[in-house]
Amino acid sequence: MVSEFNHEITDLMLEEARVHASKLNSDISHICYVPGTFDMPLIISHLLQNNTIDAIITLGAVIKGDTNHDLIIAENTARLISDLSLQYKKPIALGISGPNMTVEQAWERAKIVPIRAVNAAVNMVNRIKKLNESQYNENKTTIIIK
Repeated sequence: MVSEFNHEITDLMLEEARVHASKLNSDISHICYVPGTFDMPLIISHLLQNNTIDAIITLGAVIKGDTNHDLIIAENTARLISDLSLQYKKPIALGISGPNMTVEQAWERAKIVPIRAVNAAVNMVNRIKKLNESQYNENKTTIIIK
C-alpha cells in the first residue's frame, strides 16, 4: 500500500521495499496506491478479505506542515490500521514515517522505514504460521516467550 502524497519519497520507499522483500525470498504480489495515508484503512479492509494475502505493508510519509494536521492524520491512520490487523488477524506493517517530520527527515528515513516494515511483515507471518502449526497440550499450561 503506497501513498501518492509525497510520491517522490514514497516511490523510493516502494523500491526499497521491493528490493528488501526479494532478499528475504518474499513476494510483493499487489501494489495499491492511495491518495494519502489517511485513505489506507479502507483499501486495507478490502485487501484483507482476500485469503491469498498474508500481510500488508504500508508506505507513506507524513510531513509536518503549518498546522497539526499531520498529527491527526498519522495518529488516526495508525489506530485504524492496528484495529484492522486485529480484526482480520493478519499483520499490517506500519511503514509510514512521521508525523512531525521535515521533508529532509522524510528523505533520511525513506530507505530504512520500508526495510523495517518488510522485516516486520515477514517476521510476523512466519511467527503466526509457527503458532498455527504448534500442537498445544490441553493438560499443560503453555507459555510462549520469543
